[in-house]
Amino acid sequence: MPETRPAPLSEASRQALIAVRDSAYAPYSRHPVGALLVAESGQHYLGCNVESANFKGLCAEAGAISAMIAQGEREIATLYVIGPGEHLCTPCGDCRQRIREFATPETVIVVLDGNGAPLRHYTMEQLLPDSFGPENLPPS
Repeated sequence: MPETRPAPLSEASRQALIAVRDSAYAPYSRHPVGALLVAESGQHYLGCNVESANFKGLCAEAGAISAMIAQGEREIATLYVIGPGEHLCTPCGDCRQRIREFATPETVIVVLDGNGAPLRHYTMEQLLPDSFGPENLPPS
């Protein structure tokens, strides 16, 4: 299969990602994260992490996926994730499974540095190899 390349991130989308990351509620980890999900329709959905005192928070990717689902969409074309620094801020294990639920083989996950420049991109197979998904369950 040929390598899948991410769609270029517009300046407006880069600024929106930085703004949503900066709006995150991360008083415990002090690690704000933002996500911008591009659905198959081309519609954009934003999410940021929201922590709580019991250490069970909501990840940025989960927030963006929830916004997509609330609008009746079910397929991720591209997902951008931005953390606060120059290091890779890849989705956590729970989010990798959430992304997998709505990903296709063509879905691209792009990890950006704190300024919104791409650091690395992944296919779903690279991010969560040999994953378990809906097709692994018996028909209902």
